[in-house]
Amino acid sequence: MTALRENLERLEEAISAACRAARRPRSEVELMAVSKTFPAEAVAEAVALGLTLFGENRVQEFNAKVLHAAEKGAWAVRERLRFHLIGHLQSNKAARAAEIFDGVDSLDSVRLAERLSEAAGKTGKRLPVLIEVKLSPEATKNGVEPESDEAAQLFERLPDLLDLEVRGLMTIAPWGAPQDVTRACFRSLRMWRDRWAAAHPNLKFDVLSMGMSGDFRLAIEEGATRIRVGTALFGARTPPTARPGLEPEID
Repeated sequence: MTALRENLERLEEAISAACRAARRPRSEVELMAVSKTFPAEAVAEAVALGLTLFGENRVQEFNAKVLHAAEKGAWAVRERLRFHLIGHLQSNKAARAAEIFDGVDSLDSVRLAERLSEAAGKTGKRLPVLIEVKLSPEATKNGVEPESDEAAQLFERLPDLLDLEVRGLMTIAPWGAPQDVTRACFRSLRMWRDRWAAAHPNLKFDVLSMGMSGDFRLAIEEGATRIRVGTALFGARTPPTARPGLEPEID
């Protein structure tokens, strides 16, 4: 048995246990395998184990994986797979992101929404997106602040961008925070989801993407419908060269 298979079995047991504790069916929680920094071959092994939803962090890195996988025939079932961008996206890379990804889970501005919609329209597809919400004070965190003018303008603009399909919200809890702080973050996202869903009935808010390797149990208890797990599945990453202002690679 490979390490990845063992990790997946262990992870599935933990997810099921968390769902039982929260009195939720396992089917309500979608597992996203965060494959950023791992090679295309690792993705191919995960696919062979039945995983179909993957999270990537950078446009250029995933573009290289796509080219490598095509050359090696590593993803023979590409049409059944979904790759979502979960990292911060600069608007000047929106066109390529809309072309190669099956969803963007880090939408955080009106400008980016307009760029993605325009790019998606040119590719002939309706691009699923999640709005990233910043609920942590760290300066390195991305996302739209819920009570900001940007948030209000974004929700007013989105119904007109017909080439985007709003699916819900995403957030990242504070790094290394106590459990009560992490739980409060997840609970806050659920609260904002309920508030925005009532105020904007023409938008969908089915997805609550929150929780990673270290805190997905709390996220499930607080209503997560999608958890993003990398380290607990693929193993520890090789740390990138430290650069000021960068958060650690956790998931």
